[in-house]
Amino acid sequence: MSVGIETSSKVTVTDVVRRILDARAIAQQVLPNDDLREAGLTSLDMVSLVLSVEAEFAVQIPEREITPTNFRSVATIETLVARLRR
Repeated sequence: MSVGIETSSKVTVTDVVRRILDARAIAQQVLPNDDLREAGLTSLDMVSLVLSVEAEFAVQIPEREITPTNFRSVATIETLVARLRR
């Protein structure tokens, strides 16, 4: 079961990441602290991830927050979304 930040329809950050991995045919399981670049996501995938997170969680991510550190893993993205929702 996924835990963490959810939308009203119960979509989690893990679900958003999984959709992008599936679109790239990356079957590797990704745990909350796994590095998404090491899992196979490219720079273009990261742009898609930023846009997907904004859409799914109804947040606007300021440009200064779009950093490799904030999008390194599911856990860091969850932290970012929680901070933006405050």
